[in-house]
Amino acid sequence: MPELPEVEIVRRTLTKLVQNKQIVDVEVGWPKMIKEPDDVDAFRFFLSGQTIRHIDRKGKFLIFGLDDYALVSHLRMEGKYSLSDEAPTKHTHVRFFLHDNSELHYKDVRKFGTMHLFPKGSELGVAPLAKLGPEPMNTSFKPSYLMEKFTKTTRNVKAVLLDQSVVAGLGNIYVDEALFRAGIFPGVPATSLDEDAVVRVHRETIATLEAAIEAGGSSIRSYLNGNGEMGYFQQQLYVYGRKGQLCKICEGEIERTVVAGRGTHYCPNCQPSE
Repeated sequence: MPELPEVEIVRRTLTKLVQNKQIVDVEVGWPKMIKEPDDVDAFRFFLSGQTIRHIDRKGKFLIFGLDDYALVSHLRMEGKYSLSDEAPTKHTHVRFFLHDNSELHYKDVRKFGTMHLFPKGSELGVAPLAKLGPEPMNTSFKPSYLMEKFTKTTRNVKAVLLDQSVVAGLGNIYVDEALFRAGIFPGVPATSLDEDAVVRVHRETIATLEAAIEAGGSSIRSYLNGNGEMGYFQQQLYVYGRKGQLCKICEGEIERTVVAGRGTHYCPNCQPSE
């Protein structure tokens, strides 16, 4: 699933491609993707004539700011947007016809993506966005905030960081990477971390995400940005997907286990479990 860096790159790319373009019609080939409103004809009617004024992001969600509405889109596992003048494929499930005769296509092999359309200004106060925690790069995401969350749970540190209501946008790749950089084993109880450890987790979470955005995201599985281009942060990964390979820091062997129900990569030397 694309995480914060990948979705941010998609946001930046789409802004260049479709900002200030008017939607003249919409074709929905898979109605189950449209969660709000629950009537596809209403979805098409409300979008017709709307101009894409800006594109924002909250966690892993894209937010298309229109004249009167906000279109909240989650890519899930395989979702991709692209500006296209080609015929749709069997995986093209939503087509936005734009005023300049171009088309914005939403493709999704697994059909897990979702779209919600809300009156503009109300989107942050209702699900799914209302349940999200702060952005990692937001000023409200401070070490003291993390410490408060960690001390009020019995869960391990990885489970807390994956919780979108605690911090928005983190997923399996970047939690593993941030915890490696912080020297923290993913399975330790969050409440066991002292202030210094929490500061490291906070610092390395932000640093990891910033580096990933700079590199264009990680092209794990099938991620592409809005121009169909891959990211390159996977070349900088320390642990994720590197089971059996040598640690770039200590040259020990990277191991894989299951933490918080997720496949988890770590270095036993750099991230001791005790």
